[in-house]
Amino acid sequence: MRILFTKLRHIGDNLLVTPIITATRRKFPEAEIWVAVRRGTEGILAGCPEIDRVLVTARPEQGRRTWADFRGDLATFAEIARTRFDYAFELGDNDRGRMLVLASGAPVRATHWSDAGLSPFWSRCFNRIEPADRSRMHQVEMDYLTPREVLGLEDDPPPLRFATSATRSWDGLREEDEFAVLHAATRWESKMWPQERWKETLGRILEFTPRVVISSGPAEREVAEARFLAGSFGDRVVITAGKTSWSQLAWLLARARYFVGVDTAAMHLAAAMRCPAVTLFGQTIPGQYGPWKSPHLMVAPAGRKVGDPEVASTRSSDRMMAITVDEVVVACRQAERLRPLRG
Repeated sequence: MRILFTKLRHIGDNLLVTPIITATRRKFPEAEIWVAVRRGTEGILAGCPEIDRVLVTARPEQGRRTWADFRGDLATFAEIARTRFDYAFELGDNDRGRMLVLASGAPVRATHWSDAGLSPFWSRCFNRIEPADRSRMHQVEMDYLTPREVLGLEDDPPPLRFATSATRSWDGLREEDEFAVLHAATRWESKMWPQERWKETLGRILEFTPRVVISSGPAEREVAEARFLAGSFGDRVVITAGKTSWSQLAWLLARARYFVGVDTAAMHLAAAMRCPAVTLFGQTIPGQYGPWKSPHLMVAPAGRKVGDPEVASTRSSDRMMAITVDEVVVACRQAERLRPLRG
């Protein structure tokens, strides 16, 4: 049996698919499992050994595509077209993923009913379309629904998957160091929290946390923000400067007392490593993207629950501004007690 899953979305979305992969491998241990994702997002799947093959396509948001992008995409389509798949699933709600599933020629081509609906053309291209209302589900449950119904997987999606055997040590810390991981960086304006508040939070959590590692991506702006936050705290604060791989960040999170940050791929990786997480969350859909099956505390505006009508009526950026330093520090104190000290 050969099965194809496509999810052409963002980095964190790839981790949210790993419960499907885990459950599929349990049900069909001899199956060959392929996953198609966007180029540049595939690294975070290094911790899912149940995947036999990862395919990539170009990233559409990077502007005009080069001939190399087109050639790469054509090669991916051609490889899928000449490979015999028994099942193909589109999980990303986009036409490029649907085209890959169509190219597979699989006898069973499955997807879910998109929030924007499916055109008559795409409705004819799939022979399994799950129509269930997914509006109150976590994103993991949304993605899991169609494969569960089609493949007969276990009812409850497993945790996110990043195997400890796939982690790699990072030489910025000693093995015996006790620390937390802070990840403030995000490219989404709606998820940003003022740097001054992050700096005040950092100073206060250092009162009860020995050291802090500031994680960020490699973008110049993110590295500059990390350096600003680390500023006056000496060697008690270390920055990754965007130079850690996902396997190295997983190694850090597996050892950290807790994670504090915004809703990012790093937060989902913390959940995969069962690292207690404190997440500043301004989105309106309650629990849709929170850490999956891992201890966590979601800090919402003014202590209200994400999704309350008075919260949903304001912009995400305004809701983030309503979160106070005191709320985040209190949550970090609580999270710090969720994981015992090593030793």
